[in-house]
Amino acid sequence: MSILSGVSSFFGLDIGTTGIRLVELRGTGPARNLVKYAYVPVDAKLSQSDSKADLHKLAQVLSGLVSEARLSTKNVAVGLPSGRVFTTVTDFDRVPDSDLGKAIMYQADSLIPTPPAESKIDWAVVGESPKDKTKVEILLSSVPNSFIEQRLDVVESIGLNVIAFEPENLALTRALVPPGANEAQLVLDMGHLSTDLVVVMGGVPRLTRSIPTGAEAIIRSAMQNLNIDEKQAQQFVYKFGVSKEKLEGQVYQAVVGTVDLLVSEVDKSVKFFQARYNNAPIERMIVTGAIATMPEFPLYLANKFGVNVEIGNAWRNVAFSNDRQNELLAVSSQFAVAVGLAERDE
Repeated sequence: MSILSGVSSFFGLDIGTTGIRLVELRGTGPARNLVKYAYVPVDAKLSQSDSKADLHKLAQVLSGLVSEARLSTKNVAVGLPSGRVFTTVTDFDRVPDSDLGKAIMYQADSLIPTPPAESKIDWAVVGESPKDKTKVEILLSSVPNSFIEQRLDVVESIGLNVIAFEPENLALTRALVPPGANEAQLVLDMGHLSTDLVVVMGGVPRLTRSIPTGAEAIIRSAMQNLNIDEKQAQQFVYKFGVSKEKLEGQVYQAVVGTVDLLVSEVDKSVKFFQARYNNAPIERMIVTGAIATMPEFPLYLANKFGVNVEIGNAWRNVAFSNDRQNELLAVSSQFAVAVGLAERDE
């Protein structure tokens, strides 16, 4: 969803539920140089609010972060949260490229959940449909104009120039999935309120979902089942995770029900994907976000699904000095979206 192209320098901006993150890279090619990265925590009530007063406060928080980061550009690519974006892969009749846009808009009512006249719609042809050789497969995204305008107002009000909006799940896969990997790979990014799931094959997202279970639900389970306060529950979840050995398995018992809710949704998505792409087993799962820092969770997934599970490295395609390695890897699980936005070929 680009507004203008041909801009040589810009930064990626991820306005998340509990924090705002930005990344500026320089250069082209497989590895770009890290110029700046920055983060500021934000109250979830503020980031989720649509009230004018809260949007103004959000803009002030963003302004402070941008000033502190001392970026070299005012141009920005902005992430669109998955909860606000509808993304689907659908089969479509073959029509000449010149007529495809009109044909999609003509059928948009049946393809997207919001009125087409009130939505920004973007699409890309993925290739031949795996189900019907007479059709092509299309990746289609839509987002309400009202949300785009709201986000544009927040970002432009502090003097930045938005060059592109992009769904966060597309940015996520750009940062975490190795380019040129043809086999199916599943990316899981756990945020505060929800978990984004993307299955990528041949470098293209084939299935995207937002699962309404996030870190907050797991922490709440620990609070209720162990009868402890939020701060202690947070510490326990991130220190002991789903380890059956630690603390005599008390934290495991407290959170495993909620974790299994998430796992069963992942399982449904895997089955849905494999029903469409019969000969494409998922070869690898890549985890990031809060999930990546929860002890034993990657192993829990590996045992459930019988696949390799790895912790995503947001800085995989980014060049930086060796002495920054520990510092950057410590925050890698939080920065995949911002890095992916900064890696766009604009």
